[in-house]
Amino acid sequence: MLAAAIVGSSMAFVDGTVVNVALPAIQRDLRATAFEMQWVVESYALLLAGLLLVGGSLGDRFGRRRIFAIGVAVFALASIGCAFAADVGQLIAARALQGVGAALLVPGSLALISASFPERERGGAIGTWSGFSGITAAVGPVLGGLLVDHYSWVWAFLINVPLALAVLMIAWRRVPESRSAAATGGLDLRGALLATVALGGVVYAFIEAPTQHWSAVPVRTALLAGIAATVAFVVVEVRTQSPLLPLSLFRNRNFTGANLLTLLLYAALGGALFFLPLNLIQVQGYAASAAGAALLPFILIMFVFSRWAGRLVDRFGPKLPLVAGPMIAAIGFALFALPGVAASAGSYWSSFFPAVVVLGFGMTVTVAPLTTTVMNSVGSDLSGIASGVNNAVARTAALLAIAVFGMIMAWAFDSRLDEHLHQAGVSPEVSAFLNSQSSKLAGAEIPPDANAAVAATLQRVVQLSYVFGFRWIMLIAAALALLSALAASVLIQPKPRAVPSPRVAPAGP
Repeated sequence: MLAAAIVGSSMAFVDGTVVNVALPAIQRDLRATAFEMQWVVESYALLLAGLLLVGGSLGDRFGRRRIFAIGVAVFALASIGCAFAADVGQLIAARALQGVGAALLVPGSLALISASFPERERGGAIGTWSGFSGITAAVGPVLGGLLVDHYSWVWAFLINVPLALAVLMIAWRRVPESRSAAATGGLDLRGALLATVALGGVVYAFIEAPTQHWSAVPVRTALLAGIAATVAFVVVEVRTQSPLLPLSLFRNRNFTGANLLTLLLYAALGGALFFLPLNLIQVQGYAASAAGAALLPFILIMFVFSRWAGRLVDRFGPKLPLVAGPMIAAIGFALFALPGVAASAGSYWSSFFPAVVVLGFGMTVTVAPLTTTVMNSVGSDLSGIASGVNNAVARTAALLAIAVFGMIMAWAFDSRLDEHLHQAGVSPEVSAFLNSQSSKLAGAEIPPDANAAVAATLQRVVQLSYVFGFRWIMLIAAALALLSALAASVLIQPKPRAVPSPRVAPAGP
């Protein structure tokens, strides 16, 4: 059972890391802008975040193994669609379908563990899940980078297919079926729709604002629709008898504190890890395989120490690791802001390696205790919805962070690009050409008729502009991590207390 949960959830983790490494190659081959590349990531994250709660509820009602297996199958089929996409629009659509599959399998993986292990053993089991999921994810970007360098980014998606077949075989033979006795009401489809519209509206506005501007009617309309849907979602969840998100869960301080920590810390992590591979490949000159390997220390640290970290809650309670871990992570994010451009950045070992190690240790101290705290704060009948809520918060955080960080990056890049072009004394025609390429950020093309000296100057201008924006991103990520530690110190109690299962309406016509 544990093997199926590990490999199944690893599919989603591997996909995220592999796609980030493949983004520069996808951008080049499909001639996409940086904002279209954001949609390649965000279409997946949007459907995943919007439907995670539905996935958790479906598993509780109709069988966790069944919904988990359906999610794995959908994810595999969508991965094939991504591999054979002919243009960026098709790729975005296939990524959205991947998000649907992931929304079914991700909450199921943790719910299967929670349903199978008693509370006193759950921390160690979740630590094992975190560690092995991490080592599987470690293989992903390295293998994906090798495939991108030597074959094509297409294979970065196709590696999901053999993983899916292995999970389905294990689930069929080894995983017992389980359901929640309390999950007897109908599905909250209105809540699911409103949650998706709320996220989609806000994300669309922040991604498109740098190119269409905030005054554009589509941007304003999307933002207002997102805000209105958010308010409507809360109203519906309060009034419905079988809510998608039982708000009574948040009466427990540990559940509330853990999810607030998740929101802040995973916003920092998701936003930072979106821009890091672009920096390594397009600015620092790393090959895709080297960029994938750059995060290996991070994931190896999680693999080695996750089971130990999972037991911290059993020994000391949740508060200590959930305050210390994010504070360490904040130092790691800040260290990423130090390296400059290529020659001035130094070797990997003196520039990015210290940041990767510190961030990896901080996240290791945090992740397994965080997950254990969430699962221990609710009764076993609500393990599916608790897992769904926490995963939805994590995915929503990354989803919003990429959109907001993208806007900040666009502002910082454009402002520094204009300044450097003025200092370089290039012609108005060259400046206009490069400004027209600014939506590609570090992937901006140089004027084809520029001589070697001018091309080198312009390339360095682009790289310096990207690093300027990248430093803003990492310092903001560090601030978010510190805020997450503060949230834990205020809200997390030393000993977790489970909340009673919320009342649900009996099934009826």
